[in-house]
Amino acid sequence: MNRRILHAATNIAHFDSPVHPTGLWLSELTHAWDVFAAEGYEQHIVSPRGGKVPLEPKALKWPMCDQSAKDWLNDPAKMALLDSTRSPDDVRPEEYDAIYFTGGHGVMWDFPDSEGVQSITRAIWEKGGIVSAVCHGYCGLLNTRLADSSFLVCGRKITGFSWTEERLAGVAREVPYNAEAQVKARSAIYEKAILPFMSHVVTDGRLVTGQNPFSARATAAKVVALLGRS
Repeated sequence: MNRRILHAATNIAHFDSPVHPTGLWLSELTHAWDVFAAEGYEQHIVSPRGGKVPLEPKALKWPMCDQSAKDWLNDPAKMALLDSTRSPDDVRPEEYDAIYFTGGHGVMWDFPDSEGVQSITRAIWEKGGIVSAVCHGYCGLLNTRLADSSFLVCGRKITGFSWTEERLAGVAREVPYNAEAQVKARSAIYEKAILPFMSHVVTDGRLVTGQNPFSARATAAKVVALLGRS
């Protein structure tokens, strides 16, 4: 059976201040996409509102814009996927084996309160699928509840962009909340690498999370390993 992966991406193009652009951190999508494509998986992209996904400008500059990201930028068919992402209403969760939440600061605004994306995530998880996220993507799990009303992340090991990394990135005063503190407040067991901006992946059963942009390939590889055993 051909595996199917659903990527989740943001529709938000700027911080609260319109002069501070943001969006999808492109390599967090492309690195995982490359890993899944190598396995022959079918892949689609959903966003909270559907339609266009903006790109984080910082991720399009050296050294963050590596060959994987450049290949995507230079492929009109791939770029078209980011202009016309699916809305949650267009997605049938039962058709997917895993959901993978991409990051970029934009997700801090539209992921947590997207009931459509939460519904998809809950359905994939409760049918035995894999839920995964990288960097700020774990913001998409903050308010996701299961059928018993408990938070999906409650009591589970998880990682994501740390508050230390937020401060080092120079945007701690501009983000709407401290994601690390918020996930801990939902009784998740938050873990991070000893050093910031190092690749770090945490797996707790069918929950797979990566700490930062440098963790995307390893996060996707863990998803592949789990799908290979399922």
